Amino acid sequence: MHGPASPGWLLVALCAATGAYCLLRMRSSVEEQRRAAGGEALMGFGMAAMAVPAAVFTPPSWAWPLCAAVFGGAALRALWAARTSTHHLHHLVGAGAMVYMAVVMAASPGHHGGAGVPVVTGVLLLYFAGYVLRSGVRLIPATAGGATVGWGDRPELARACRLSMGIAMVAMLLTL
Repeated sequence: MHGPASPGWLLVALCAATGAYCLLRMRSSVEEQRRAAGGEALMGFGMAAMAVPAAVFTPPSWAWPLCAAVFGGAALRALWAARTSTHHLHHLVGAGAMVYMAVVMAASPGHHGGAGVPVVTGVLLLYFAGYVLRSGVRLIPATAGGATVGWGDRPELARACRLSMGIAMVAMLLTL
């Protein structure tokens, strides 16, 4: 990621922690939650890898095309899954944004700012800013139920992870 090292390391920590929690969510007894958590873990760890400050580590030339291919595959999977649930459309946009950022990073190694296509970056920023605002509102607590659930089945933690990944995506898009 282009930009100062300190915010980059904070994004790495945030995204890696989110990815780790999503791995825990994969232990859920609900199959749809397990599938969504797997995609979100991939997104969290991928964002963590992309957020490593360029001043600290410059990935080899093959890393960005590999990243674009992995998230291109994730986008195709999300497109296929969107047939049954519109929630997967968000995964499609997220994976597409990761492909876009990987392509921009591959095209301009070491370049600081202004490397992306302004219209595409702007549309993605608007989408993720709206997603962050909507996700933040959804975190407002409702009446609590009395049932005890495991770590993998906590909907408020899943929403908080999605919110943190949305915020990280906005931060990463701002540096393009």
